[in-house]
Amino acid sequence: MRTCLLSVLLTALLWPPVLAATGMSVALPAPMLASPWPQPAPDPGAYLFSEKLDGVRARWDGQRLSTRNGNPIAVPPGFTAGWPVQPLDGELWIGRGQFELTSTLVRARNPADPRWRQVHLHVFDLPAHAGDFAQRHAALQTLLARPAPHLRLVQQRRLADHAALQRWLGQVLADGGEGLIAHHLHARYVPGRSALLYKIKPWHDAEASVIAHLPGRGRHAGHTGALQVRDAQGRVFAVGSGLSDAQRRAPPAIGSRITYRYTERTSRGLPRFPRFVRVRDDEPPASGQ
Repeated sequence: MRTCLLSVLLTALLWPPVLAATGMSVALPAPMLASPWPQPAPDPGAYLFSEKLDGVRARWDGQRLSTRNGNPIAVPPGFTAGWPVQPLDGELWIGRGQFELTSTLVRARNPADPRWRQVHLHVFDLPAHAGDFAQRHAALQTLLARPAPHLRLVQQRRLADHAALQRWLGQVLADGGEGLIAHHLHARYVPGRSALLYKIKPWHDAEASVIAHLPGRGRHAGHTGALQVRDAQGRVFAVGSGLSDAQRRAPPAIGSRITYRYTERTSRGLPRFPRFVRVRDDEPPASGQ
């Protein structure tokens, strides 16, 4: 019994080398999710900030790459060569405005597609590390000090005050970015929606399921005028703004999930000025379906 306990303790202390020697992977905790930046805003000095990358969330367990929901991602041979055995949390990203291409590559499950050469996993966290975010980021800097194919470290920065935060946010938005992410320095990695991890954008976004196609009027007559959708709370409303002419002719299918943006909510919880962003189809279909 004493020998067994000693073995367990040694394994815990030597965890990364043990994994490297055995080729084991570990069970990833559920992903940590960002909440909207609160108002009044907290002190920026307590956070590290990075650009919010509009890519496909991806997680590395030491051997395999998967989506946020755990579906395997088919990548080209050699894509993950030289990657560490430690679990990584990041975003598959090509560049600003390239979400559709990234999503297409993930869903297609065709590792022979040459466009995979443009994709990198931009790593922002170590989900199995027991330290706070400042410690996790320091560990990531050491871990990724040597370049590896298709692996990049998301750079974090300190911002002195709210004015500095607004200046950088404005610059990112002007350059075509989505916004910023704020990690509290002392936040542990906790699965689920976090009160210490925030996304900072000039709008809110959410998801809903398409339940009907509403007919268009005027120049949209004969095509879809708006999508009738239902959100996770059961609220039903229409999203018409943001649809392209092509999407009005061939709208997102009934049952598909969409992302929409809005400015605020009414007293009934309905979004004001909802605007279609995209079909949320970055998760590949389940095997056999």
